[in-house]
Amino acid sequence: MKETLLLLVKIISVLIGASMLGNWFLAELKKAQKKGLPIYTAYLTPPGILIVIILLVLPVIAWMIRQ
Repeated sequence: MKETLLLLVKIISVLIGASMLGNWFLAELKKAQKKGLPIYTAYLTPPGILIVIILLVLPVIAWMIRQ
């Protein structure tokens, strides 16, 4: 029971963090669109850089776990 609750708390915290990062990125994307900037400029903001880093590091972590 205690392990299940701990796992559930971990899963919920990751989902909340991902949701916050996604909303932050979406706000930056909308801000760039209002200014008439290219869409890729949203990836040059802090949430965009974090997303790119996560996308690049995730396969490496998965590969290391499988080894």
